[in-house]
Amino acid sequence: MSGLLALLDDVAAIAKVAAASVDDVIAQAGKAGAKAAGAVIDDAAVTPKYVHGFEARRELPIVWKIARASIFNKLVILLPAALILSVFAPWLIPVFLIFGGAYLCFEGAEKVHHWLSPKHHDVQEAVAKKMSAEDSARLEEQKVKGAIKTDFILSAEIMTIALAALETDSLWFRGAALAVVAVGITALVYGAVALIVKADDVGLHMASNGRLGTTQKIGAAIVRGMPTFLKVLTFVGTLAMLWVGGSIIVHAVAEMGWHGPEDWVKTVAKNLAGEEGFGNWLVKAVIDGIGGLVVGLALIPVVTKVLMPALRAVGLGGKAKEAH
Repeated sequence: MSGLLALLDDVAAIAKVAAASVDDVIAQAGKAGAKAAGAVIDDAAVTPKYVHGFEARRELPIVWKIARASIFNKLVILLPAALILSVFAPWLIPVFLIFGGAYLCFEGAEKVHHWLSPKHHDVQEAVAKKMSAEDSARLEEQKVKGAIKTDFILSAEIMTIALAALETDSLWFRGAALAVVAVGITALVYGAVALIVKADDVGLHMASNGRLGTTQKIGAAIVRGMPTFLKVLTFVGTLAMLWVGGSIIVHAVAEMGWHGPEDWVKTVAKNLAGEEGFGNWLVKAVIDGIGGLVVGLALIPVVTKVLMPALRAVGLGGKAKEAH
């Protein structure tokens, strides 16, 4: 009997350790996922455009196709790659972070540039009208492929940022935390996307078929408010991209040994708003965002006049443009 009690006591102790490990994994995953906020918001803001223009019955199946590919990319391709990188070439992580931050800055700055260029919207509208006349099945396949390629880039950023934020030497722990990040963020992003793309249909149904006047008014308000909501989401996503992209670059160059920019940002924030608190965070975010915008604007001519022509020259221009 004493042996059985001892065994049960050992099992209970192991269970407690396992439960604590699970809690630690979830806590680390939550912290790492929060660090990738800019890329996550960008993902949620970008994806709905790939569903725009299709029949209502095709919207959720399209979202599911993209989400399924996203979780596959994160768990089967990017997670093992991240673990291999952390074991054999951890010094490359800041380099990848700089590339990821630069991509976010470029995306954000390009959106700002497009807002200031009305002709761009006319061109986009003309292209949309031309594409809408094509066969819907072919158009759906093209848009899904484009969305998956874009998601792969954003997923790579998310996983790299999350990996850099993990504070553990355990390979198993890193793998488990990254898996939680991958599943959690994919569910969050595409759950939100599904709600966004169906919100106007739900609102229309409520406005047309609601039994109560209040229900009808709420439905009509949803339909009227969705265009504004999508614009606000795009605006917030752009700010987040610039802020996070700039902060990633500042932190990554500090990790590589150049602490000047990071120390300067901290000093300015401390002088203007104190050592900590919301004011300190806000000053840092504004400085990082402005820096991200400057980096992004500088990258626009490099990408459009050098990188894209080079990719087209080797036969990858169409793919790169579609992923972008």
